[in-house]
Amino acid sequence: MSYPGYPPQPAYPPQAGGYPPQPGAYPPGAGGYPPQPGMYPPQSGGYPPQPGAYPPQQGAYPPQPGAYPGQPGAYPSVPSGGWGAPCPPIGLDNLPNSGFNASAIAGMVNQFAANAGFTPNPSMFPQAPGGYPSPQAGGAPAPSPNQPYGLYPQPGASVPPGPGMGYPGGPAPGQQMPGYPNAPSPNPSVPSYPKAPSPNPSMPGLGGGYGGGAPVAPAISRGFRGSIQDFPGADPLKDVEVLRKAMKGFGTDEQAIITLLGSRSNKQRVPLLVSYKTAYGKDLIKDLKSELSGNFEKLVLAMLKTPAQYDAYELREAIKGAGTDEACLIEILSSRSNAEIREINQIFKTENKKSLEDAISGDTSGHFRRLLVSLAQGNRDERENVDLSLAKQDAQALYQAGENKLGTDESKFNAILCARSKAHLRAVFNEYQHMCGRDIEKSIEREMSGDLENGMVAVVKCIKNTPAYFAERLYKAMRGAGTKDRTLIRIMVTRSEVDMLDIRQEYVKKYGKSLYTAISGDTSGDYKKLLLKLCGGSD
Repeated sequence: MSYPGYPPQPAYPPQAGGYPPQPGAYPPGAGGYPPQPGMYPPQSGGYPPQPGAYPPQQGAYPPQPGAYPGQPGAYPSVPSGGWGAPCPPIGLDNLPNSGFNASAIAGMVNQFAANAGFTPNPSMFPQAPGGYPSPQAGGAPAPSPNQPYGLYPQPGASVPPGPGMGYPGGPAPGQQMPGYPNAPSPNPSVPSYPKAPSPNPSMPGLGGGYGGGAPVAPAISRGFRGSIQDFPGADPLKDVEVLRKAMKGFGTDEQAIITLLGSRSNKQRVPLLVSYKTAYGKDLIKDLKSELSGNFEKLVLAMLKTPAQYDAYELREAIKGAGTDEACLIEILSSRSNAEIREINQIFKTENKKSLEDAISGDTSGHFRRLLVSLAQGNRDERENVDLSLAKQDAQALYQAGENKLGTDESKFNAILCARSKAHLRAVFNEYQHMCGRDIEKSIEREMSGDLENGMVAVVKCIKNTPAYFAERLYKAMRGAGTKDRTLIRIMVTRSEVDMLDIRQEYVKKYGKSLYTAISGDTSGDYKKLLLKLCGGSD
């Protein structure tokens, strides 16, 4: 079947019989689409509707002239009296007979108007035929500075500053909208939620999202998280007197030593060495060694060193001799700040007559040595901001160096894991997981082996969640028949004023029992008592 004039002729504008189609073509003319008068929408000669078409005629929906919607002149129409004059409440007579509960509707409308402080002018909505209030014709006059807008300013009109702002109770000009971004917090003691990393700030800190992975929240300071704090009013001369009495004469009062050292911070304990010699002309360390023994002695002596002195001592002990404690080297070098590592380097060189880097190089080899030497520089980026685009590039580089490569480019892993900031690396690990569907730790375990694998995995764990890393180290130190007391002592002493409370939380979360209970069941005597002091009490 063919249609007259179809298809259209190849000319523009179309010739007779082309497009738009003539009567009988598509769309069809009279009797076709769109419908003619009497159909929906009612027509009179075609589309768009002519006068008398849509809105429908009298008796149709919506109501005709005088009803809703209003006549030409725009909505809503505001007479010269403005919006401010009071208006009688909307009553039952003002509502059409529509089958709704008119009383309930009128009540809700009046209540809303009262709550909003909205008092329309009675002349604004004259009663139209059909009962429904209709706006006046003629449109709304331009607002004056003394005449605030209501809910609906007219199109194209400029809104003068003032109360309202389009909603009742709006803020004054220049005031932040409460609850919106950058608004002052209703409770000044509660910090506002950190912004997502740009460009697009995860943690810290990751354009509008985080590359599809979980957000990486930036590090949040929660105040002091150690278990040992400064003792109020501590007097070093009185403290050394207590220690002297505990060691003087026959026998030793170990409980006095535990009570004193277990309630003093490191900066209150270390000066006791000088104070003791000043008061009694004797060396406190030598006296303690002569009175104490075993792990209790080691723990007490560890507590009388500064953090950097103790770390340098532990690194030397891990390197010297026939074997090397690789886990100790990684633990210290991966968890300390740049400033701490630089201080360790200075003390190590002073006490051992050679640099830490030389000592590491002489006792390790291969890519594991490179990893340790890199960490020992104390030169990691410590900025908290995260560049998502760079994080994605680093994640892609790690993938190309490992999972997506025959063999492994260990140097690429070394360069990224040892130089980038911890906040940035958490974003990289998140992007890596999203990119290849495998955790970075699992990829390292698949691609590497031996000390290098253990070292790389330890660095990743420490960067991801330092307290959880130490909780695992403590668990492994006490697991099984024997106890790795050197590891236990080192972690309890070095973390007691850093994050011991967080380590305790991670321990019970991961292993189902408290660190306090684990220490109690794995140690004994005075050694246990002093460790529990460092732990900070039962959970």
